[in-house]
Parts: sequence; C-alpha cells; structure tokens
Amino acid sequence: MSDEVTINITFTNQPVITPQSSSSLIIGDQIINLICEVQGGGATDWWYEWMYSHVFLDEHEKLLIVPVSEFITEGYRCRTRPRDDDYSSTLWSDAFTPSVLGLTLSVSPSWLIPGAPVTLICHMGLFNQNETGWRFYWFKVVPRLLLGYTYEPLPGTSSGTANNSFTVHGQTHTTGYACSAERGDQVFYIKYSPAEFVWSSDVHPSASLTVNPARVQHFTSESLSLTCEGNSTQLKRIRLKTNFSLFDYFIDASINGSIDIENEQPSKAVYWCESGTAFSNAVNISTLSDEVILVSPVYPVPAGESVTLHCELKTGNVPSDVFFYKNNKVVQNDTGGEMKISVVSDSDEGFYKCRYNGTESAESWMAVKFASRSRSSSSPLMIIRWICGLSLLTVLSLLLCFYKGSKGNSAPAATAETVYAEITQVNEETSSPPPTE
Repeated sequence: MSDEVTINITFTNQPVITPQSSSSLIIGDQIINLICEVQGGGATDWWYEWMYSHVFLDEHEKLLIVPVSEFITEGYRCRTRPRDDDYSSTLWSDAFTPSVLGLTLSVSPSWLIPGAPVTLICHMGLFNQNETGWRFYWFKVVPRLLLGYTYEPLPGTSSGTANNSFTVHGQTHTTGYACSAERGDQVFYIKYSPAEFVWSSDVHPSASLTVNPARVQHFTSESLSLTCEGNSTQLKRIRLKTNFSLFDYFIDASINGSIDIENEQPSKAVYWCESGTAFSNAVNISTLSDEVILVSPVYPVPAGESVTLHCELKTGNVPSDVFFYKNNKVVQNDTGGEMKISVVSDSDEGFYKCRYNGTESAESWMAVKFASRSRSSSSPLMIIRWICGLSLLTVLSLLLCFYKGSKGNSAPAATAETVYAEITQVNEETSSPPPTE
C-alpha cells in the first residue's frame, strides 16, 4: 500500500467582507458588523473563519461583531468552507480595514515656558477640512485612583469652539490635556483624544519626582532609581513616555517607596509621577550605549549657584584632555575631565556635550532656574523703579532744605537716617516682584 495522500480543494470564488453600516466612515469608538459573503454560488451551507492581523479569531459565523477605534491599523479577513467537508476552502478575502475618524491632540510647547501660553490643536484623522458644523471641546486631564484620568472642561469651553485650536494661559505645572468633537443636529460624537502633556520641571506642592543618580545621561549598564512623593495616601504611579510607547509603574503610597529601572536598551524618555490628583515635575532621561557620556544635572540649576559638568567613560575612568561644547561651540579644554561654572546665569542655559579622544557624548539641555526677584532685577521695570527712587530722593532733599529754611532752628532737623529710611520704604514697596501669571 502506498502512503496516504490528502487532496485539498480551494474554491476560486473569493469571499468579500461587507460592513453592515449606512456609512463606510466610523465615528469614534463604535461597534460595527462585518458580513463574509461568498460570490458566485457553490455550496450554501458554509463554515466561516475569521482572521485579524494574522491571528485566527474564535468566530465561525457569517456575521462578525467588531469593536473599532481610531487605533485599528490592520485589516480583517475571512474565508469559508462547506460544513460537510474538512478539506475544502475558499481563498482568503481581501483585507478590510474600517476607516475610523479619530482625534489626536498636539501641544506646543511640550515643555512649559513660565508665563508663555500653551497652544492646543485638535487633529481629526480622515477629516475633510471643507466640512462644516464641527465643534471642539477642550479638557484638562486629572489623575484618578489606579488607572486613567477624569476630564474637566477648560474654563470658557463648555459650549465648544468652532476652531480646532485653543490657547491656555497661566499654566505653571505639568498638565495633561485632551479634546473631543461633535457635529450636526444628528450628533456624531468623537470621544476624548489620547492625553497629551505639557511638562514642567517645577515641583508641584502635592507631588514630586526625584531621580538617582540625578543626571540626564545614563549608561545602559546602570540602573535608575525613581521616587514619587506626595501628600496623597492613594496609590502613586510613575509614568514614562518615549517616542513609541507609554509605561506605568505603581508604588505603594504608604511607604513613599522607590522603584529601580534596569536600563537595558538605549532610549530617551520623559518621566513624571502622579500622586492623588496632582502631576509631579517632569525630567528628561537618556539611556545610552555610547562609550562616553556627559554628567549634567537633571534638574534646573538655580541662578547664582555653581555647577560642575563631567565627562565620564563607560570604563569608569575619569578622562583627561576633554573638550566641552555649548551649542556646538568649544567653551573649554580641560585636563581634569570637568567644567565648572562658579556663578550660573541665564547665559549658561543651553545644549552641552563633551568630546574625549575623538568620541563625543550626546547633547543634554541644562536649564537655569530664576527666583522672581533675581529675574526682575535687570528688567526695564526695575531700572524705572530705581530712577523713580533717585527722583524721590531729590524731591525729599529739596523739601528738607525748604523746611529747614522756613522754620530756622525752631524744629529739630530731619536726619539723613530718617530720609534714608523713608526712601528705603518706598523703594521696597515699588520693587516687590509682580504677581505670578
């Protein structure tokens, strides 16, 4: 007897997937029905097989109920075979991918500039810009217990806006935003866009994130310790966002504990934490497989303080004859492998890197933090205040001379200390820092 041979029969009549919907355009998160239909006759009692993104689905009926969202990127396929024949089938259908009208939000700038406005733009996928009647709604996202966010309408936006952009003023700490949209009398409602953030390095009173080692660049062989502290007794969450994904780490709030992250692959990410309903400060972290890194502070350096930048090798040796660059220009050639700035000012803000033996480190931004009074000390407003103070001194001196001339010696003369005290009081009143925007 010969070996057994199995013959599989494939029908040439390829099935077609048809959406059971009045429109080929899906608005937001919805449920749609997909029907697998065999064209051209043949057997009528079919067994159906469905596949999504090369994965077989556990569905064997003609109708497939599909939850769709703006994140669908792969297509659905189906094929059929007679129920009484295990060895015959049709070809797979062409892929069917629902056209989903989704929302994305862009935020500019992504890192907060104190006092500067933040611009939000709500983008609609597959959106015909000539269509009218859309209204956009704007929200601040607020952390909630365990997972996700609640959405609070931004002031003045409860009725929506006809424009797909909106400007936020007075933001001071890390904040997340989202948008939604609707159109027409028969409302087509698009649920919230994914949250986008504007990050700030300033610590929120109710939440703070600390990093150890407290530097921007790290080798892939090093671990990173993160600590989330805050007033909330709820579970805390540390988040990091890269160009490709978003990760979560949960911390027991009762111990204000830390987590250690093993840096195994090169990456660039923004880290922040959420405590109760507050977002913490955010930090930029780069994990590198390079042979040399720049050791620079991960937090803004207060103006007036000193800071030292180091060039560090993967072998741990401190290099000599190191070149330091600021904004791609050589600022120092040091034999000790470090660059010290004794008194930090606003002019020291910029991108820094180092080069040793022909190998350059990656660049890192060093930010400078200003106190309100020190930032305003060189402003035109402060110069005007000093001019006013000097003018007031002149006026008071003339009044003093007039007073002494008219009264003679009948009244005690005002001393220089008295005049100085009055001028000092006026100057203090006029030189107080302006209210924070």
